Amino acid sequence: MANVTLSDRTLKALKPAPAGKRYERRDSIVPGLLVRVTETGKRTFMLQTRFPGSDQPTRRALGEYGVISLETARKKAREWIELVRKGVDPAGAEAERKGAELVRQTNTFAAVAEDYFRLQVIGPDPAKPRQRKAAEVIRDFRSTFIERWGGRPITSITRAEVLTLIESVRDRPAPAQARNLLGYLKTFFSWAIERGTYGLESSPCADLKGARIVGEQQSNDRTLSNAELFAFWHATGQMPYPYGPIYRLLLLSGLRLNEVADAVWSEFDLKGIWTIPASRMKGKNGKARPHSVPLTADILDILSGLPRFNGGEYLFSTTNGKSPVWVSVKIKRRLDAAMLDILRGIAKERGEKPEKVVLPLWVNHDLRRTLRSRLSKLRVSADVAEAVLAHVKPGIRGVYDRYEYFDEKRQALELWAEQLRAMTSPLTGKVSVRDAAPEENKTEGRRASFAERTAWLARSQQ
Repeated sequence: MANVTLSDRTLKALKPAPAGKRYERRDSIVPGLLVRVTETGKRTFMLQTRFPGSDQPTRRALGEYGVISLETARKKAREWIELVRKGVDPAGAEAERKGAELVRQTNTFAAVAEDYFRLQVIGPDPAKPRQRKAAEVIRDFRSTFIERWGGRPITSITRAEVLTLIESVRDRPAPAQARNLLGYLKTFFSWAIERGTYGLESSPCADLKGARIVGEQQSNDRTLSNAELFAFWHATGQMPYPYGPIYRLLLLSGLRLNEVADAVWSEFDLKGIWTIPASRMKGKNGKARPHSVPLTADILDILSGLPRFNGGEYLFSTTNGKSPVWVSVKIKRRLDAAMLDILRGIAKERGEKPEKVVLPLWVNHDLRRTLRSRLSKLRVSADVAEAVLAHVKPGIRGVYDRYEYFDEKRQALELWAEQLRAMTSPLTGKVSVRDAAPEENKTEGRRASFAERTAWLARSQQ
């Protein structure tokens, strides 16, 4: 067998072997590497060495020229020689590598995420999901992570990619959502590592800190002013189902967004009570409790205008009641824009420059803070006001005092609804176009225009 310095030129020049024959050319650079040529002209890289378990040198194929390059063949031959030197059979190592690659390709981000939803987020009973925000977590995963990384092996997601995604959400700007998404990912990757079945050994976001990327979470004391509440009520009145009714219920009840948006009809006794199960309420270490919401006339008025679906029992749905709606950041932006238009209309009526009016940033949770602050102003006791928000009594009282203040909560919410109607009554009542407040002119025979309503508010705020 001739030794040559193999090159692409020499490999392409090798002629087919005579019929029924084959010949070989040994590489002078890598010991044991050779190329075998058959009568059809097929050229196959081989490695000849004494493999573990054999007393005699034998040949094993590395790959066909054209399928693998000469450079790849030399690299693979050197790797095999090193494995043999360590007493490792390359065939076993190759099978293990292929198995690991198969696991890697099979365990895509989407496939692992679906396992996560089924085993950890939802659990064995879909009616009682393990995570209180199960619907929100799944929606965010599918719309943000799976849409971007779904078909890729979970092991291929890099720290830089996670960082870029979180920063892009932060800069929308949506810092709260960015912080939530990072928390979801950190929990997900930690779970996948603990499972030990996806080939994942480290989390790409293990060392990413929300405080460094997004900033420290600021304690908020934002409440909505009378003018902002006026704008909010009018804007939500013009928002289509399901978003307008959701936002109005948030302000009337003091509930959290998911507690309203994920509501089902079986939770309601329309004679007067809405009971939200513990599985949908906020609470740590399984300490969440059911929460009863008195159905005031204003809340019942909204409920009576909702559609009833044949496909499922969710109140707020775009899938015929089969699943709850997702109130996205885009919906909140539309609400902000509508509120700003109204506030600028008020400024114009006052003779001010509308373009100078801004709507300070507010989040959905500020509606709860607004209601709580207004209840204090209405002289509602702290215990009742906290009960409206489903806050558990602190310390030992929370353990032994289980009184729910249901009747008192009803009175408090009715007081709040009455005050809200007083602030927003030009939206719904028949009002005068004169300077007096609407409730003083109930005999007026037509509904005021939007311009007249904003003019009334402008005067009432002076």
